[in-house]
Amino acid sequence: MTTETTEQTDPGGPTLTIDELAARAGVTVRTVRFYGTRGLLPPPALGPRRVGHYGPEHLARLALIDELQRQGMTLSAIERHLRRLPPDLSAQDLAIHRAVVASWAPDTVETVTREELSRLAGRELSDADVARLAALDVVTSEDGGYGVDAGLLRLGVELLDVPLSQDVVLAAREVLLEHSRAAAQELSRLLREAVSELAPKDVKSLTAHMHPLVVQALLTTFQRSLRQELRGWLSDPRENGENGEDGPGEQGEQDGGSGRS
Repeated sequence: MTTETTEQTDPGGPTLTIDELAARAGVTVRTVRFYGTRGLLPPPALGPRRVGHYGPEHLARLALIDELQRQGMTLSAIERHLRRLPPDLSAQDLAIHRAVVASWAPDTVETVTREELSRLAGRELSDADVARLAALDVVTSEDGGYGVDAGLLRLGVELLDVPLSQDVVLAAREVLLEHSRAAAQELSRLLREAVSELAPKDVKSLTAHMHPLVVQALLTTFQRSLRQELRGWLSDPRENGENGEDGPGEQGEQDGGSGRS
């Protein structure tokens, strides 16, 4: 059985009781405890009165487990899958891993009631929440219900908690769509030219083999590029009011880390 740890969670991050974690993840407390005994969740930190506290990595891991189950994996298969992952993955790393898993799910739109929509979202949705999800094309109103892709809904619900205006989120969505379409078109052109002399069956086989490699390459390069952009933005002295002068050791850190992703 998994034992609890006395190590405290990050004081700067949110901490959740087991009831709050279960509610946020859309599962029962019994399920959280069961996953803990199976080793699917790391143990909580113990706070005052030995009350267990869970952090964002627990929530991210529950979301990943849910996504793997949606893909049809058994609990035993999920256990094996999680054991192969590095044990110190952050909540962000787990979210990216889940995004990769979700990207292989078929586009399946189902019509659900308002109550079912909240159940799939893992939380109660207000009228404003539903309106924002509709603006993001995550939810569409249909006769007597709502059309929704369950995999896309999870992402949309997480965007509801992002402290940015709807206009900014929509603008970011358009940027991603524009550049991902351009990349897809250019890659498609390159592949078509490369396989133009192959037999149709060989083209189909090569395409099936290249598809996951291309997705992995796109995700990895984009993640590293975004990390570099954010690092440069957050360390830009002009953004911190330092009159363009580097702080002690800052330039050396930038130069020394320029080759890291």
